[in-house]
Amino acid sequence: MALITKKIKGTEDVLPKQSYRWQFVENIMREEARSYGFKEIRTPVFEHTELFARGVGQTTDVVQKEMYTFDTKGGESVTLRPEGTAGAARAVLEHALENEGLPIKASYFVSCYRYEKPQAGRLREFHQFGIEEYGTQSPAADAEIICLAQSVLDRLGLSQVHLEINSIGCPACRAKYNQALREYFGQYKDKLCNTCQTRLEKNPMRLLDCKSPEDHKLAEGAPKITDYLCEECENHFAEVRKYLDAAGVEYIVNPSIVRGLDYYTKTVFEFITDSIGAQGTVCGGGRYDGLIEELGGKHMPSLGFAMGLERVLMVMDAQGIEIPDTDKTALYIATMGDAAKVKAFTLLRNVRQCGLIAETDVVGRGLRAQMKYADKIGAQYSMVLGDNEIETNTAKVKNMETGAQTELALDESFADKFAVLQLADDQSFEI
Repeated sequence: MALITKKIKGTEDVLPKQSYRWQFVENIMREEARSYGFKEIRTPVFEHTELFARGVGQTTDVVQKEMYTFDTKGGESVTLRPEGTAGAARAVLEHALENEGLPIKASYFVSCYRYEKPQAGRLREFHQFGIEEYGTQSPAADAEIICLAQSVLDRLGLSQVHLEINSIGCPACRAKYNQALREYFGQYKDKLCNTCQTRLEKNPMRLLDCKSPEDHKLAEGAPKITDYLCEECENHFAEVRKYLDAAGVEYIVNPSIVRGLDYYTKTVFEFITDSIGAQGTVCGGGRYDGLIEELGGKHMPSLGFAMGLERVLMVMDAQGIEIPDTDKTALYIATMGDAAKVKAFTLLRNVRQCGLIAETDVVGRGLRAQMKYADKIGAQYSMVLGDNEIETNTAKVKNMETGAQTELALDESFADKFAVLQLADDQSFEI
């Protein structure tokens, strides 16, 4: 019988044997966010389309070409989130979180959706770890979230990842800079791709981020935003660099970084690697001081970053970083007879209460098949439980790697004694 359907193009399944890798990465991200004072926020997977049109920007590729938008039965236009910031900002406004004190510090894990050509490191459904901070214009906050991102990458063991930073100024700076870009690229208008010819008038800074080889080469000779910063933006950028220097974070100033979404102002940054080819940005972010106002709120300076989980895992694989599988079964109890099955349930419950993974047969296998299954799942220990063991109230626990056996009483002390045995063997192995 043929399958009814398969996964949609541009999506991927995370199978049970792979999920520990995601959990390892996510746990480190959660721990680092917590250490910096960020608490988790969860927002809906779809929002009113206007939120992204206003927040992300009408001139961006995301809004113009990539959003999954549809009408509800009630006639509302809704969109699957293409990124996490706009939804978080909407939640901050709707629930008046500023009343709880500033700054507001939120972290999240979200699935995002963009209709684009699927390729390595770029899917139509992808996942991000994000950091959002609202209510501070201090350059120390910019440096702090960059340090947070660096801490995550360091703890994951990633190497050959470098930080590039830039300032794209405030609206006043950019007005002058955009005019300079129009004058520069206007000389080569006929050579620009069709998309960039449209961008030239509406959003010329996006020309600096074009992937066309010809346009990219032209962009190398374009004016630099750092030459057009006002005094306030220039001082802000200098302060950010001062704090990064104090924290020992290495960086490269790259005047060509503009980021792909309209809401960015002042500081922008990317963590980039050559380990996975063209899709080498594993984290990007910056400051977006005008976003809350654009969504209808009062001025509230904001900043944050997003880190792609698929990208991070790709880099870890490319660099040969092993992720420990902590989901190994500690004990598998093979049973013979109904009485043994009932007894195993009691023992396993107690073992699980010690925080250990423990299993038994639930499909009706014979003894030999049960032992093969224990080996297949990589159980650290196995134990055969039958009438003899129940009668003597003792059973032998076998270390599946060394073959060593230890006899334990099948009483209330069983779980605690097994936990001590398992811990002692683990420590011995580590040494």
